Formats: sequence, C-alpha cells, structure tokens
Amino acid sequence: MAQRTVLVVLFDQVQSLDVTGPVEVFAGAERHTPGTYRISTASLDGAPVRTSSGLTVVPDRSLADVSRPDTLVVPGGQGTRSPDPRLTDWLRVHGPHVRRLVSVCTGAALLAGAGLLDGRRATTHWAYCDRLAREHPSVQVDPDPIYVRDGHVATSAGVTSGIDLALALVEEDLGRDTALTIARHLVVFLRRPGNQAQFSAQLAAQTARREPLRELQQWITEHPGADLGVETLAARAGLSPRHFARAFRAETGTTPGRYVDRIRLEHARRLLEDTGDGVEQVSRASGYGTPEAMRRAFVKALGTSPAEYRRRFRPAPAH
Repeated sequence: MAQRTVLVVLFDQVQSLDVTGPVEVFAGAERHTPGTYRISTASLDGAPVRTSSGLTVVPDRSLADVSRPDTLVVPGGQGTRSPDPRLTDWLRVHGPHVRRLVSVCTGAALLAGAGLLDGRRATTHWAYCDRLAREHPSVQVDPDPIYVRDGHVATSAGVTSGIDLALALVEEDLGRDTALTIARHLVVFLRRPGNQAQFSAQLAAQTARREPLRELQQWITEHPGADLGVETLAARAGLSPRHFARAFRAETGTTPGRYVDRIRLEHARRLLEDTGDGVEQVSRASGYGTPEAMRRAFVKALGTSPAEYRRRFRPAPAH
C-alpha cells in the first residue's frame, strides 16, 4: 500500500484543535498500520505560528518547499478572517491538484476565497454559515451537516467535526476496523454520519419567548411517541390551532410539524445508535407508528433506511 502524505496548513491565529484533531487521527492510523500516512505541517515562511488559544506551533517546513500532498488539510480559526494573500494564492494554485482537499471549521472561508468551492456544496461552523454564503454566493452552503463531501473537496463544521471527517477518510483508506481502533483510542464514536446535524433539533430551533410554548417544546422532546398533531399541541398550549401555528413559527423559526419531525428523527437515531431495540419498537417509541413510516422519514432526511443507518453508525461493542 502506497504511503499517503497529509499536509496541514498553518497560519497565525489558527484554531489549535482544528490542527491537532485530524493530525491525531491520521497519526493513530500510521501507528496502527505503519507506512500508511506521512504527516507534515507547513506555514507560509516556515516560521512558528501562534494559535488563537495562545499555543505556539512549529511547522515542519515552508509551503514553498512542499511537494504535492495526497490530502491537504486547511484548518480554521480567527486567522481566516483576514488571511495573508500569499496563502490564498498558494491554495488557489495547489488546491486543485491534490487527491483530497479538506477544510475544518472556518477553513472553508480560505478555500472559498481561493475559488476552490465555486459551484460546490460545502459547510462550515454553524455560526459562520450565513457569512460564508453572503460573501461567496457561488458556494452552496449547507448549515446542517457536520461534514460535506463534493468531489475531491470535503468541508467540515466546527472544531471536533474535523475528527469525524478525518476518521471517515481513514475508514475510506484503510477500512472500518482501523478507523474503529483509532476512535476507541481517542474515546470518540467511530464516526457520526456526515449529514448528522451540527446540533440537536431542540437547539436548532429558537427557544420560544412565551412560557407555554417553551414548556411545550420541552414536552415534545420528552414525548416523541405521543399525539403531536397541531390540534393536540394547540390545546396543550391553550391556543386555537391557527393562533398556535402562527405563534410557534414566529417564536421558534420553524413550524410545529417540522419541529416534531426533527425531534422524532433525532430520537429514532439515538435509539438505533444506543440500544438494541428492534426497528418496529423504535418506530413506535419515536412516534412513527410503523416501520414503513419511519423508513420513509429516514430515506427523505438521511438518504438511508433505519436498518442501514444502524449498521453503519451504531458503535460496535468493545471486546
């Protein structure tokens, strides 16, 4: 098996975990299967950089001295807000020629600034998705997933999602067993699916200002298997169905039906990942009623069936 080179770009005010997270994953793979990865870091002039948390990182070399890597990792951090034009130029020239181009968090802004995300679907930290979409309208920004792959380009969401993406790349290169071994060593899940939401359905929606609606949001979360139709929810809130639907959307930013769908999907995913309950039992507990209804919801939202989701994403039992 040919050794794959992984190059991580460094710059002042980089987010340290964006660097060390993926590096630890690839280094773990190299320890597990020697000769698979050669990892290096490089800054513009080969000089040490200071991270946003105050750590000093010494690169292996200058970007001018590196040959074409197999996988190029571009981390994020405060330094992406006003990047050195030389870094943008270097990425513009070299980015198209690597086998895999990867960004972590706001590293997507550097790729976009170099024109490497034009016409592509991408993600970044949820707090910066609007800015990325506004400043780079040619990029199809998806704020929900923890990582997105479009051709040879992979972008990930905030900070720790760089670990998820790196584990997915190692699994692609070396297989599930190797990736699982690394994940266990790092005490993380093998990998969350790329289209898993960056945060929970409850956090994705705004919290209602009025107490009855706030309490109702919490009740929905705790009772996904209950009757959660608009009429029932409106009665619990003491409002007419029409008034309730308007008020809920105004205060949470989403409709009652969409909120319920997200809560049920999240609950079902958690049961499939964390329990041995059968698909029929999970469908009832999550409010779908039948396995077929749950299957349709999974295929629509995630592009996979509940059974396949469990097979791929439930952590294997430790031995």
